[in-house]
Amino acid sequence: MKKLILMLLLAMVSGISFQAKAQVSVNINIGAQPQWGPTGYDYVDYYYLPDIESYYYVPKKQFIYMGSNGWVFSLGLPPRYSGYDLYRGYKVVINSPQPYRYFTTHKVKYAKFKGNHGQLVIAKSKGRKYGVGGGKSNYKVRNYSSNLKAKPVKVQHIDKGNGNGKGNGHGNGKGKH
Repeated sequence: MKKLILMLLLAMVSGISFQAKAQVSVNINIGAQPQWGPTGYDYVDYYYLPDIESYYYVPKKQFIYMGSNGWVFSLGLPPRYSGYDLYRGYKVVINSPQPYRYFTTHKVKYAKFKGNHGQLVIAKSKGRKYGVGGGKSNYKVRNYSSNLKAKPVKVQHIDKGNGNGKGNGHGNGKGKH
């Protein structure tokens, strides 16, 4: 009887430790983050850019901004943002799916960061974590507006929604990115 109880106890402990090991997960996408992204993050899905009320999707390197027919997914920003400096503007890290569906909330919540230019960016980082020149930054102040001009890319529009994640009934609410 003691052997049976001991074997059951051992089996339970083994099963518990196996489950605990199976639940460990680490996500890192440091190399995928743009040089103008803020330091201090091992993983980022999206940046919200309060100055221009737009998003940037790190995995696909896409800007997401409001167009005349809804959200636009593009590799570049539209001409109306040609003077915006990604290296100086504040970036809010958001690690949740399709944050643009909650734009109305983000617009209010992060309005306090508009015009804030004190955020350290990866390009200026002196740490080796981001692989920027062995501890030395090769960042130079330049006019980046030429990089921000709209490029001829495939653009996709999705329903504007109402900011609460439910849409307004005119789209399927599934927007691809």
